[in-house]
Amino acid sequence: MKKPVIAIDGYSSTGKSSISKIIAQKLGIIHLDTGALYRGVTWFALQNCLNEDGLIDLEKLFSSFDEIELEFKNDNSELVLFLNHIDISKAIRTNEVSENVSFVAKQKEVRDFLLQSQRSLAEKGGIIMDGRDIGTVVLPNADYKFFLTASIDERTKRRYQELLTLGIEADEEQVKKNLIIRDKIDSEREIAPLKQAEDAIVIDNTSLSKRQTIDSILSYIKNI
Repeated sequence: MKKPVIAIDGYSSTGKSSISKIIAQKLGIIHLDTGALYRGVTWFALQNCLNEDGLIDLEKLFSSFDEIELEFKNDNSELVLFLNHIDISKAIRTNEVSENVSFVAKQKEVRDFLLQSQRSLAEKGGIIMDGRDIGTVVLPNADYKFFLTASIDERTKRRYQELLTLGIEADEEQVKKNLIIRDKIDSEREIAPLKQAEDAIVIDNTSLSKRQTIDSILSYIKNI
């Protein structure tokens, strides 16, 4: 029997990636962090496509797509992101990338560049993808769709702790501002905005632990 295709969308710092990763392990399927792909393109742009003012030159980025090879490699059951054979899994979590990724991700050219590769990975089933437009655009026919949300204060606390854990210096108030700005950009962009799919199951995990959120999602997934 074909294993399920699961889409998990939602706001930043609702735990989409870490939750999806654990669910994938429990169900014996692949987890793909699509946000990491957009962060990978953003990191490439910050390294290679800046203009004289230190801002991302979109035309230069678009013309450099053939120089971008993004690949997930399995490392002790963890999918680690490589860009042109270099491990960038930690580099893409920096504040600089976080502050620029929504701007890059809202570009149609970038979304088109990454869309087909994401769909191809899901064709055989047995995959869980998380992002912002998985259930609405990337995998509209997914077997299961979930949408995660949480309060801005709770998400700020989680994101701040994540940065500290990664050894990245952060200011909690600035983290909150970044999240608010990112929510606005992601929700209002013309191309594939952050939006709950009509048939998605909404889970507000403001007061739920990661374990409780995972149990809630698994309760809906049957016939595995």
